[in-house]
Amino acid sequence: MMEHRTLGADGPLVLSVGLGAMSFGGMYGKTTEEASRATMAKALESGVNHWDVANIYGGDGLCEEIIGRFLQDHPGARQKIALATKSAIISGPPRRISNDPDYMRGELEKSLTRLNTDHVDLYYIHRRDPETPIETIVEAMGRWTEEGLIGGIGLSECAPSTLERAASVFPIRAVQSEYSLWSRQPELGLIDLCARLGTAFVAFSSLGRGMFGDAPLRPETFSASDFRAANPRFSPDNFPRNEQKIAAFRVLADEMGLPAPVLANAWVLARAPHIHVIPGTRSTTHLQQNAEAAAVTLTHEQMAAIEAILPAGFAHGARYAPAQTAGVEDYC
Repeated sequence: MMEHRTLGADGPLVLSVGLGAMSFGGMYGKTTEEASRATMAKALESGVNHWDVANIYGGDGLCEEIIGRFLQDHPGARQKIALATKSAIISGPPRRISNDPDYMRGELEKSLTRLNTDHVDLYYIHRRDPETPIETIVEAMGRWTEEGLIGGIGLSECAPSTLERAASVFPIRAVQSEYSLWSRQPELGLIDLCARLGTAFVAFSSLGRGMFGDAPLRPETFSASDFRAANPRFSPDNFPRNEQKIAAFRVLADEMGLPAPVLANAWVLARAPHIHVIPGTRSTTHLQQNAEAAAVTLTHEQMAAIEAILPAGFAHGARYAPAQTAGVEDYC
């Protein structure tokens, strides 16, 4: 039985496991549009109906364009999916953040054109710009919701205090943050606040950027453009320490009769009923495997066994390098 969850109090019912499209643009290594299209076709076939992208993924809208061309070539597909995109990050150089309503409205219109649609079900503030009061941009986005351009408002990588302020102006459909067995900061108030507000919590990188795969990663093979190449957790000093811990998790997953990625996604989903995961992939095999987590119910004993191997705070290295933290709100 595949579990479906509502995407926010007033949002659509979607499979608890969605599809993150950042890798369509080569963020984690070379790929092809053909592979991305095959992945989207498999998602439709498998009922994976929550797709997530952003205006900067792939550089200047490439990932949105790939999705848009797919939707154009598959009549009826758009009606089957909840589609989310984001803006606020200006790649530069220099990289900067803007929550100016005129800028974000312009980016929304560009995204709709690239995605070949007249609306998105979720439009996220990708990062918060402290120069623009959160109330100002949320008020503007509320008007876009009333226009029918967006189904709901989302925040990404925000602090609970920002969510609280935003929700006082207009309902927030979803908050998106990194959350996985090795990135657990949202447990410090954000997940609970989402529950109280009727806001979905959408976990990206639920597989630790590939760390919780069935086979160990090889950081020495990462290209210079690979996000992980500069990430502290994959450094020559930290990676072996992290891999040693996660190798034990793979053994546990095998003992439970589950692939490691399925168990890792199932753990995130088990943390609260309003949590969704959007693991990124451009592989049909991984897409199908990711979806399997929506059919897994973990027992208290299994959750405790996982916690014993990978307790909160086990990871060596910071979640981001300094250059990767622009606009990410810290808290607690």
